[in-house]
Amino acid sequence: MCAISSTDLAPGGQPPRLAQLNIARLVAPLDSPALAPFVEALNEVNALADAAAGFVWRFADDSGNATAVRPWGDDIVVNMSMWESVQALRDFVYGPRHAQVLRRRREWFVAPGSPHLVLWWVPAGELPTLEQARARLDLLEANGPGPAAFTLRQPFGPPP
Repeated sequence: MCAISSTDLAPGGQPPRLAQLNIARLVAPLDSPALAPFVEALNEVNALADAAAGFVWRFADDSGNATAVRPWGDDIVVNMSMWESVQALRDFVYGPRHAQVLRRRREWFVAPGSPHLVLWWVPAGELPTLEQARARLDLLEANGPGPAAFTLRQPFGPPP
């Protein structure tokens, strides 16, 4: 896996970074006509994220996205990234172009029956792993939002 980064991840007294994991169960295979609009939007949305204010890093394979990485099942895609703040992530997620794609999610993904997005703080200079991300998602599902695993609706600030 390659890490696409827009900033230096060296700690140097930098504050913690916000990590996010978002998983989704596909309604059809990724190469199906039903998912063609989603696949066609990926590169543009990823480029918007990479250029967004407050973007730090995103998990990607050699193709530039992470759709081929399926750690939790053939029908589950993952998206993991890091941001400087909750507000930076929120600005991107609800910005015009991403929100336009987001509004179509029910066409491409099965409605989640459990948490599908989790946020947590990572020390500067470190990158989250999929294993850590899964543990945070499980923590959110077990305990609800808290300082170690939270959501955009119920955010927590970085640790002191």
